[in-house]
Amino acid sequence: MFIDYGSKPPTAAFNPPQTQHLQNYRRVYAKSESRVEKPQDEKTALAKYLKTYEKLGAKHVVVKARDNETTFGLKVRNEDAAAFCRKHGPRFIGFAGVDPHKGMAAVRELETAVRELGLRGLNLQCFELKLAINDKRMYPLYAKCVELDIPVNIHCGINFSTASQMDYGRPAYLDEVMLHFPELRVCASPPGWPWIEELIGVAWRHANVHIGIVAVRPKLLTLEDAGYRPLLAYGSKILQDRILTGTAFPMQPVEQAYAEFEALPLPDAVKRKWLYDNSARFLGLK
Repeated sequence: MFIDYGSKPPTAAFNPPQTQHLQNYRRVYAKSESRVEKPQDEKTALAKYLKTYEKLGAKHVVVKARDNETTFGLKVRNEDAAAFCRKHGPRFIGFAGVDPHKGMAAVRELETAVRELGLRGLNLQCFELKLAINDKRMYPLYAKCVELDIPVNIHCGINFSTASQMDYGRPAYLDEVMLHFPELRVCASPPGWPWIEELIGVAWRHANVHIGIVAVRPKLLTLEDAGYRPLLAYGSKILQDRILTGTAFPMQPVEQAYAEFEALPLPDAVKRKWLYDNSARFLGLK
């Protein structure tokens, strides 16, 4: 039993054409993405996607809307994310996406997405928004998340878009946010590279900060020179209740990612926390 805290369905609604700013990702992830089978038509791809999670016994899968219209003209609509979750059942949990540049309109859109559409969290891809994690234009949204008692997913660490700055995702900026919003439930994902130890320090300081191992091959956590090994050391002990796991499909195959998570050198009790318990608690599930 596991929760995939980050997966993108192979449908047109989740894959809009305005992704020129992400082309460098295709270069960086070319080898990993080449391992994902790509059926020729959407219907076949979606059927395989749904069957994979059924076969693996996934308890839940988090799918995320995005709104970067001001900066890059890209939007994965909240209505489409909610409709996907309704159609395909309680296995799928949707996060809203809103654009902080839109001010109070974004705050109202978030409230509608949660109260009327049934979405369960907020997704902020800071590098696509061209805003640092602690930019004050995000603060009304953080406050609304606390009010609605929903978690927020914040892109943290490096990004590979050469149309945006790497610095927007620096974990130290999250530290300031948590000083102002200690009740905010945050998952920083991907897990902060190349500032892994900085993110670990932020999570150690703030009990509501979680680390999402998403868009990273799990086996890299075991390699000496990959930069992720501190996640194993701290994630197996003082942060064992704060690690979430996800595939970022289609950046890597779902089956392979979870086989590698299962193979990590962790005690069984800690592994269960990483794969299920921590995500369930973070998402507010019973």
